[in-house]
Amino acid sequence: MSKITRRIFLASGTAFATVTLGELLNKRGSFADPGTINLYSSRHYDTDNQLYNGFTQKTGIKVNLVEGDAAQLIERIKSEGANSPADVLITVDAGNLWRAQQEGIFQPVSSSVLNNAIPANLRDPENRWFGLSKRARVIMYNKNNVNPAQLSSYEDLADPKWKGKVVIRSSNNIYNQSLVASLLEVHGAADTEKWAKGFVSNFARPPEGNDTAQIKAVAAGVGDVGIANSYYLARLASSNDPEDKAVVQKVGMFFPNQRERGTHVNISGAGVVKSAPNKAGAVKFLEYLVSPEAQKIFAQGNYEYPVVSGVPVSPALAQYGTFKNDSMNVAAYGQNNAEAIRLMDRAGWK
Repeated sequence: MSKITRRIFLASGTAFATVTLGELLNKRGSFADPGTINLYSSRHYDTDNQLYNGFTQKTGIKVNLVEGDAAQLIERIKSEGANSPADVLITVDAGNLWRAQQEGIFQPVSSSVLNNAIPANLRDPENRWFGLSKRARVIMYNKNNVNPAQLSSYEDLADPKWKGKVVIRSSNNIYNQSLVASLLEVHGAADTEKWAKGFVSNFARPPEGNDTAQIKAVAAGVGDVGIANSYYLARLASSNDPEDKAVVQKVGMFFPNQRERGTHVNISGAGVVKSAPNKAGAVKFLEYLVSPEAQKIFAQGNYEYPVVSGVPVSPALAQYGTFKNDSMNVAAYGQNNAEAIRLMDRAGWK
């Protein structure tokens, strides 16, 4: 389990030395001021530092950054209780945001800035958390072995024609759990379980590795198709490593379900912690994150899709084209998460 750490970001971009979270908790009172927010984040992207520094430059409010896995941070906030120094929790996947919501971590936020900027399907219906960037869960295919005309939908990947040709990561991964949760919302339990059993029977190998590993496996011919988040291929496309460039030349990106509901999308998002010492500063931070300036950083820095219309995506991602995304409210991923996990287990998805 990774260590939970803290850094402080100033307008100069300087990061002070890391300290333990316990030290931050013991000093909660010293951070309850309008000039500081305490951000708990499971987004492990170095480019996010630009967001924190940009916010400080714009508002003069310093950002204390506490980093850890989503589950760690949720448990930490729960254990800290009313004494938690956390103002904002930001994490990836609506499933994780739902878990935090179910634990009573977030408070509702009334902000016309957030409501006007973020589509309703990308935020909690009761405004306890908000999507800040999007990622599409797409089909990666081997250009030499697959004609994209053969591809159509997630559902089609359970067809026996893909026997021994599918690679994907573990069912423990929240991205896959949310994809299955979305299928549950559309098809119900019986049909989704039937699909999952057919899908698992088409695996080329037992699930292993992260999304980048699936893309590389497709390039190497371990499987003809795989499922991964869109930004992973865009990240490889922007790499200067010759091996990464070779992978990108062999792999295409296909947006599933374009003939009906659209491609499954998920979010990175955040909410204001119920016990936030600086609620006003926390809301300002969320509002900054949907500004054109911040949305451009999400798009250019980590190859994500902006949630705010009119902000261009990175050229590395734009080269794969535009698509229709599923308009389902992402809260459904959390609501269906427990059933999705049980279903995946019954289907033999390891």
